[in-house]
Amino acid sequence: MSINLRTVYAFAREMYPKNSKELIQYGTAGFRGKAEFLDSVMFRMGVLATLRSRYREGAVIGVMITASHNPEPDNGVKLIDPKGEMLESSWEKIATDLVNVSDQELEQHVAKIIKDNQIDVASSSHVYVGMDNRYHSPRLLKAVADGVIALKGNVREFGIVTTPMMHYFVVAANTKEAYGKPTEENYYEKLITAFEKLRNDRNENGNYRNSLIFDGANGVGARKMLQFIKRMHNNSLSVTVINQGIGNGKINEECGADHVKVQQRSPISMPAVEPYTRCVSVDGDADRVVYFYTDKEGQFNLLDGDRIATLVAGYLMDLIKSCEIDLRIGLVQTAYANGASTDYIVNELKVPVSCVPTGVKHLHHKALEYDVGIYFEANGHGTIVFSDNAKSIIAEAAKTNDNAKTLLLIIDLINETVGDAISDMLLVETILNHKGWDVADWSSAYKDLPNQQLKISVQDRNVIKTTDAERVCVEPKGLQEEINKVVSNHKRGRAFVRPSGTEDVVRVYAEAATKEDVQQLSYEVGLLVQRLAGGVGPELVNPSNAHL
Repeated sequence: MSINLRTVYAFAREMYPKNSKELIQYGTAGFRGKAEFLDSVMFRMGVLATLRSRYREGAVIGVMITASHNPEPDNGVKLIDPKGEMLESSWEKIATDLVNVSDQELEQHVAKIIKDNQIDVASSSHVYVGMDNRYHSPRLLKAVADGVIALKGNVREFGIVTTPMMHYFVVAANTKEAYGKPTEENYYEKLITAFEKLRNDRNENGNYRNSLIFDGANGVGARKMLQFIKRMHNNSLSVTVINQGIGNGKINEECGADHVKVQQRSPISMPAVEPYTRCVSVDGDADRVVYFYTDKEGQFNLLDGDRIATLVAGYLMDLIKSCEIDLRIGLVQTAYANGASTDYIVNELKVPVSCVPTGVKHLHHKALEYDVGIYFEANGHGTIVFSDNAKSIIAEAAKTNDNAKTLLLIIDLINETVGDAISDMLLVETILNHKGWDVADWSSAYKDLPNQQLKISVQDRNVIKTTDAERVCVEPKGLQEEINKVVSNHKRGRAFVRPSGTEDVVRVYAEAATKEDVQQLSYEVGLLVQRLAGGVGPELVNPSNAHL
């Protein structure tokens, strides 16, 4: 098979010319930005995915078109490596360089990637492409597909799917279907079968009621949840789906996991429900999930990724003990994890905790070091991974131990490839039902420290450099010392700053013993960022003066 790289240039010039000179960087979430500037990026990512597949000896590479929890006018793209993991970090730079060269330099640059990585361009290449339900996604999917075709690769289009589904398809294909079949139907079937076997026709237990409100963020998660409901038997999970993406609702606008977590309030279109009704929110591409409820005083209560992690860790600890097997369990968090959750995991559950920088790839990589690695970001993105050794030990135990059979079903219920909002939700529902818990029981395990997040606009986010899993700021010089001083003035105070991966803002996280303390602490740290890290825009308002 001969490949003429001139075709890549011709496609780019005629159909996908580069119309922005602004530097765009491949970050934790791939490329993100306003959809009108992404056509050339998508075409080039199709080219890169084809080269990556050839570099990995014909393994399937996934491409997901989504901007996840971003507003509807945005879109983005990320590549999925053969084991369902994020793109290898050395190739992130290759991706960044490729999308930033001019159309005139493109042909030569592709030739350089081929040469530098010793890629056999005559070998076979397989790329799977999926997209969320943003109105501009179909146009961008065509650009990716054309990028694959330009290098004579094989492309399979999955249409509208969640991000975790794309990861599932890639792993299924690359394990020669040992993990499952790379089809939407098989994805539903695998998860529903495991869930209903674990449910065992007992849909209610103790304080647990079979009733759930599901906020689909007007995104693809709503569509897929409706498909799950159609395929479930005997009302095994009674779900009411809101924010389905019908009518005027916009993706992630006043709804979805990120809105509920950051704003600490219920989504738009929330029906009137009884106090303590379980409610769940997913984000635009359904890889994040948080729970929430309103108590009898009408107070909003959030059960975020930290809460899910502690619930899962406690359940798996007990289940593994009952299997009479010895496995190393570990829980991985980021600096955003609430200090109260970390205390509970270490002191009550006695599970080892590791802290890593923000970003799924860091969490996933660390989790792989354990037999059973549990990772969740506070934003609700996470999963559980089981080592091959753990799986073989559990399978052996299942020959004589019913609890080990349950554990095998739990493994089938979990999408190990990446955080999967619907899979994680089904796992939480399974655990709550097993324990006979409602949301009040779940909440009572520990009390969260009040916390607050701020976004501070700066001239250049790259002036902020951090270390120690982003908990310590090393540049600009002197900023960390000032943060330490203000933190020391607040009981149980903790704060850190980190640059955004996608925009020129610095993110501030603060927690303290009281709500008033945390508002003051976040204000003081935000002010330090504005003064010492090139803040732009209006100066923050001191919360103690806000009522004046």
